[in-house]
Amino acid sequence: MTSGGAWRAEAVGHRRTEGEPPYERGPRPGEPLARRGGFAVHGAVGSVRATDGGRTLWTRSFAGRPHAAHLSGGRVLVTTDSLEYTPWGHLGPALLLDLADGRLVATLRGATGAALGGGRFLLGLEGYDVFETVAYDRDGTETDRWASYGHYVVGTGVRVVEADRRTPTSNRVVRLLPGGVVTPGPKLSDSLPPEPVVLPDGTLLVLDGGAIHAVGRGLDRTVLAELRPHEDARAIRTLRRDGDRLVAVIAEPRAAGTARWTVDTWTFRLTSRGAGS
Repeated sequence: MTSGGAWRAEAVGHRRTEGEPPYERGPRPGEPLARRGGFAVHGAVGSVRATDGGRTLWTRSFAGRPHAAHLSGGRVLVTTDSLEYTPWGHLGPALLLDLADGRLVATLRGATGAALGGGRFLLGLEGYDVFETVAYDRDGTETDRWASYGHYVVGTGVRVVEADRRTPTSNRVVRLLPGGVVTPGPKLSDSLPPEPVVLPDGTLLVLDGGAIHAVGRGLDRTVLAELRPHEDARAIRTLRRDGDRLVAVIAEPRAAGTARWTVDTWTFRLTSRGAGS
């Protein structure tokens, strides 16, 4: 039994297999990009479609492939991939649309987004000496900018599990404050950490290297579970919560230039320190 702040993780299983690494994939075929009650936003190559109770409300066509959508107020932000290779790889435009009729409000640039309140959004971009997050209002006007990028956690403020893809990495878990202020938190050893798990009290569980860390709202960090002492820099990791279970997966290539991966999966029983004690 190990603990991190208000949470405990009890190891209940570990298995090693050979197979594909645990890539973080987008929505499954037929699954909407975003949903709010009976309202949903669907994506296909060349279009975005909004439905309500299964009835199509509007369709917006464009040259690209949508991969994520975020809803806020009367707006939807859709991040896309281009169908052709560009100086920014396959990065496509980020489309800010009116939720009522699909009208194009603004064309923005960014790879990942997050919804704030009142039709406002965060949009982040990394690469080619760019490492930034920009806040936009409902009209697509920039309202703030930070030198940080990664997985966004929006709650009482905004925290970022940074992902700079650099070796050595400068990643941290940080908090974004108004005026472009970035409050630094604990350092990370992984240049491309997986998406964190967010617990009900706001604690972030971050799989970093060979350990799972619990990071509180105040950016305090404790080790929730140790998986292994050393990790291959090429390893691919995922972390997910399944009810009261926490599942961590680490895949490492068996040899250079091969498609064979060794996949380790750990399962923990996750409980609050106040539960049952």
